[in-house]
Amino acid sequence: MEAIPDDYIASPCVSVCTVDPVTKQCVGCLRTLKEIGAWRTMSPQEKRAVIAACDERANTQVRLGKDGKPLKV
Repeated sequence: MEAIPDDYIASPCVSVCTVDPVTKQCVGCLRTLKEIGAWRTMSPQEKRAVIAACDERANTQVRLGKDGKPLKV
């Protein structure tokens, strides 16, 4: 088993991968299309900022599953 680097930041993806046509955000993880596309090339600090932004979005938006029902995350 390989060691995980100290600066590894896991993706906030919850495998829903459906974009809301109004907000242009994934209804599962609440990332924008731009954030999703750039994730692989972001620095650890940028990834932490995206996760913080998603947490803020979660305070005002409900994360949905593929069935349209609220996720329990």
